[in-house]
Parts: sequence; structure tokens; C-alpha cells
Amino acid sequence: MRLFVNQLTAMDFSYLHPIRGLLGESWLVDIELAGGLDDQGMVLDFGDVKRQVKQLIDEGFDHRLLVPADHPGLSVEDDQLSFLLDNGLRIRHRGPADALQFIPGETITRTQVAKTIHQALQPKLPGNVQSMQLTLYPEPEDGAWYQYSHGLKQHCGNCQRIAHGHRSRIRIWRDGIRDAMLEHLWAERLRGTYIGTETDMVAITSCNDQTCFRFAYTAEQGAFELELPADRCYLLDTESTVENIARHIRERLEKEQQGQRFRVQAFEGIGKGAISESS
Repeated sequence: MRLFVNQLTAMDFSYLHPIRGLLGESWLVDIELAGGLDDQGMVLDFGDVKRQVKQLIDEGFDHRLLVPADHPGLSVEDDQLSFLLDNGLRIRHRGPADALQFIPGETITRTQVAKTIHQALQPKLPGNVQSMQLTLYPEPEDGAWYQYSHGLKQHCGNCQRIAHGHRSRIRIWRDGIRDAMLEHLWAERLRGTYIGTETDMVAITSCNDQTCFRFAYTAEQGAFELELPADRCYLLDTESTVENIARHIRERLEKEQQGQRFRVQAFEGIGKGAISESS
């Protein structure tokens, strides 16, 4: 007998890639459990699936920086991590241990992340559950989208972690008409970026003759620091909440194309976000 729960939860996180650097991502999680029936006539109560399985995924993988543990350019010492990219540049991260999740392998893949979650979940399942299958996948592409990472130092939850992220759609209306060209323009501007707050940028450094930005702040969970190539950063003069991102895009559009009215719908991962409209 098999039990399934589709879209059990959504994971919003960032990960390190040898070529593309720091990337934000959002994956939906489907789960299928196989086994005999318990005294209730169930493989596992749906409430237990949502409570136990979802909680483990949310606590252990969501809003973390996923690191390929076997990448040859990785070095870790105490609370500091250094990740050498294929082009010779480095990304450096410092923060509490629970801001990171190490995944076996030289690169982060959906298969390997699913396997890691499976290994963490298996000992917690009742004896009648014989096997488990996890499927991780992004939201189906529908128009313009981009991946970004950020950190929100004033957030009281895990969003304060300096390197977590999202795969997000963007929708823009100009004078009441949907404008796909502007959507793709902004998606390209923000794709693969770290959206940082100017006041959190504490230093401008250099690595292999390339300019890097260093961001740092102290939040409720501890001290955080992130250094990465400047050309992979996009700076705001506000906190990088999705509300401020939507407003920033709308204000830029109004400045660049005066006299026109805009409505910007910026997503933060899957099924949530903010809308900013011209007054």
C-alpha cells in the first residue's frame, strides 16, 4: 500500500555552484510512503506526515545555504567557509552552523538533496513504513523568473540568515497592460544575484583582480558575513524584503519611463510575494 502527499512543503534556500556561484532556489516536495497498514488502517496518518516530515525538512533544509561537501574548492574552519569557483574567484561565508546544510557530492542536485533528506527521515518513521520516495522540483516555468539570494537581519525567523534565497516569478503591467518584455528585462537583471542592503556592505575587497563586496551584520541568531564577486550583487538602499524589491522595481520603471503607471508583482519563491502599484 502506498500513501502520497503532493506539495507537502516548499523549500526556499540558496546553494553554492562551482560556475554560477551563489544561487537562490525554491523546490516543491512530494512524498510517497509504502508499507503495511497500522492499527488505524493507515500507512501513516496524514497529520503525522505533515508534522514529522514537513518539520524535519523545514528545520533542516529550508532557509539554509546548501553546500556541496565534496567540492574540491571547499574549505571550512570553525564558523568560516570558503568556496572556490571554477573561474578562480571565491565566496566566503561566516555564520552559525545551523545556517548551513552540507550535501554529499561535488555539486548540489535534486537527487542528492532528496537522498540526504531521505537518510535523515528514515530512522524517524514507524516500523510498518517499508520505503519512501521524495521528489523535489521547481515550480513549472510560466513567463519570466529569476533566482536570487538575500538575508534579512531584522527578521525574527530564519530569513535573517545572510545567504538564503528563492526562485521567483515576476509580473509587470504598464498602463494596465501586461508587459512581457519588461518582465524578462528585470528577470535578467536579477537572475543569479545577491540582493544586498547598502548599509550591510562593510568592505570592498579584491580577489584575482576582481572586485568583491563583503556584507556583514549581527542578528538574533548570531553574527553573519558574506563576501562574493561584486558583479553578482544588486544593491538596494533598503532591506531586501520582497515588498521593497517590488517597490524598487516600480520606482525604477517610473523614473525610466515617466508619465506611465506600473503594477509590479514580485514573488518570493512559490505562491507568495508582494505587489507595488503606481499611485
